[in-house]
Amino acid sequence: MLAEQPALTAVQIEQVARWAGAVRDNVARVIVGKTEVVDLLLVSLLSGGHVLLEDVPGTGKTMLARALAISLGLSFKRVQCTPDLLPNDIVGVSIYHQPSGEFQFREGPIFTNVLLADEINRATPRTQSALLEAMQEHTATVDGATHALPAPFLVLATQNPVEFEGTFPLPEAQLDRFLMQVSVGYPTLDDEALMLRSITSRHPIEQLGPIESGSNVLELQQLIDQVHVGDQVLRYLLRLVTATRQHLELALGASPRASLALHRAAQASAALAGRHFVVPDDVKRLAQPVLAHRLVLRPESALRGRTAAGLLATILADTAVEDETTE
Repeated sequence: MLAEQPALTAVQIEQVARWAGAVRDNVARVIVGKTEVVDLLLVSLLSGGHVLLEDVPGTGKTMLARALAISLGLSFKRVQCTPDLLPNDIVGVSIYHQPSGEFQFREGPIFTNVLLADEINRATPRTQSALLEAMQEHTATVDGATHALPAPFLVLATQNPVEFEGTFPLPEAQLDRFLMQVSVGYPTLDDEALMLRSITSRHPIEQLGPIESGSNVLELQQLIDQVHVGDQVLRYLLRLVTATRQHLELALGASPRASLALHRAAQASAALAGRHFVVPDDVKRLAQPVLAHRLVLRPESALRGRTAAGLLATILADTAVEDETTE
C-alpha cells in the first residue's frame, strides 16, 4: 500500500500563494491584463510541465516568456525555429579539441531553465523530435552520452495558428508532451491603453529584475505532491477523461498521461490559490488547456465544423460532480 503524502501546513500554503502573487505583480509590469495566462504558466512550472503558446504574432508571447524567467531569476534562451534548423543546433555538438586530443561537448540552447522555441512548427519533424527526450526525461543525448538539463526546466513553444505555409504540424506524440496549450489573446482596450502609456524611451522588460530565486521553484515543486485530492474530485477528473475516450466524434481521447497531467496541474492550481486541497473547479478550469490539444477529431466531425475545444466544453457541461452524500 502506498504511503500517503504529509499534509501541507498553513505556512507552506502561504509561501506558495505569496510567491505566486509576487511573480504575477512583477510580470504585470511588462505584460498587462494577462493574469490568467501567467497563472497557467506558473501551474505548468510547478507541475514540471511545458506549455504550447498558440496565438497570432505580436501578442506578447516572447515578452511573457522573458518576463517570467527574469522574475524567477532563471536562465533564459530563445531558439528561432526554421526549416534548416538541425537537432544539434538545439541540443549541442561534440567538437574535437586538438590540444587535448579529445572531443569536447558544447551545450546547445536547450541547456537552460526556460527555453523559448519560437514558431516550433516551422522546424522539421527531425528537429522537433530532438525536444522529445528533453521535455520528457529532462536529459539530452549527444554522441551516445547523456547530459542532464538544468532544473527547473520549462519549454515554452510558440506557433502561429493562422499561417501554415512552410510549416510542419506537431505530431500527437509531441503535443502530448505539452502539459498545456494556452492562447495569450489580444488585450482589452483599457489594458492596451495602459500598455502604450507605460512604454517610454525604454521598454519595461529592460527595467525588470528578479524577485525570486530559481532554487525556490524546486522547493515549491516538491510541495505540490502534498496537495490533497479527495475521492470525489478524483472520480470527477477520471469521468471527464473517460468521456473523451467514449465520445463518438473523437477518434482519440485523452491518454493516461493526460490524466496525470490534469491531476498534477489541479494540485498546483490549488496551491497557488492558497488551498491545501483540490476542488472540482480546479479541474474544470484546467480541463481545456490541459486536455483539448490532446484530442483528435474524427474526419467527418472536422468537416462538420466541430472542434476539440467545443466538444470538450460539451463534455464539461454534461459531466456533473458526484454528491458525496449519495455514495
